[in-house]
Amino acid sequence: MTQLSWIPTIPAVTEEARNAALDHQNQLTKPPGSLGVLERLSLQLAAATGEAKPFFEKKAVVVMAADHGVVAEGVSAFPAEVTPQMVLNFLHGGAAVNVLARAARADVFCVDVGVNAELTHPKLISRKVKHGTDNMAQGPAMTNEEAIAAVQAGIDTVSELAQQGYTMFATGEMGIGNTTASAAILCAMTGITPEAAVGRGTGIGDEQWKHKCNVVRRALEVNKPDPKDALDVLAKIGGLEIAGLVGVILGAASHGAPVVIDGFISTAAALLAASLAPEVKPYLIGSHLSEEQGHQSLLQQLELTAPLHMNMRLGEGTGAALMFQMIDAACLIMREMATFAEAGVSGKEEA
Repeated sequence: MTQLSWIPTIPAVTEEARNAALDHQNQLTKPPGSLGVLERLSLQLAAATGEAKPFFEKKAVVVMAADHGVVAEGVSAFPAEVTPQMVLNFLHGGAAVNVLARAARADVFCVDVGVNAELTHPKLISRKVKHGTDNMAQGPAMTNEEAIAAVQAGIDTVSELAQQGYTMFATGEMGIGNTTASAAILCAMTGITPEAAVGRGTGIGDEQWKHKCNVVRRALEVNKPDPKDALDVLAKIGGLEIAGLVGVILGAASHGAPVVIDGFISTAAALLAASLAPEVKPYLIGSHLSEEQGHQSLLQQLELTAPLHMNMRLGEGTGAALMFQMIDAACLIMREMATFAEAGVSGKEEA
């Protein structure tokens, strides 16, 4: 596997904090385990942050945006022009992820890492590597150097936000054609068939779905990505925004910050990030189970659960933004719920 010496050092999580959180949890006025996912979340958050009762005042959804050359193959229900149009929608605060982030008291940051248009806006973070990937059905989507540059864009973005006080991150994306790239990544990394990996994306019909499967198969045959080399997979059949999300994940973990993984595209990025640096795994938090049929396979590869089953398939970071509210709830339970001693409630009797 290609050695990536520039990957930031990722600290080990703190088992002492996890144990302290568990001890406090067991004293709260409830039967052990009765709050299910919220309890498991609070233990993971404690280990990641080193604090038994963490709380995240500043949370960021980082939306990576880029175009895909494979759109020329007719794999999407929407034209490529939608990518820059939606970037402006994010910047104006009008997209679904903006609304859901506001509800979660989180901020949205949009990064142009590879949009095939010249965009200027005071809120846009411009880290463009190139104007979209090349058509992966005809050859590599990008070079290794371009993939690394896009990953670095994600790392740098998170580092700047961490310096501004953000302590929790979520992955978001925008890129017409990116479910095709994500399905190809799933196939390359796991060996499953395109028919098992390819979903409906933005809403394609049966014939277009069959065509999309064939395009993914062709991309795999043409490029022969090496499943043992995540950088090779990313460069040959990935996307610039997927690479950017790999960087967001690596960057967040390097700062000891949990990172909430959104849907199909984000989880494909997480699988690559975990292959590049397995130390990121304890920092990953699943959010929702996408309607994209390959999402469950990606989650299983990462041993991640998706607590929210909302029948969503929008992307953008929408499921991750919703999960922020569950994370706040888990933190507040630990901080505000009374213990048996504080409430004067009798605890469980020993047998």
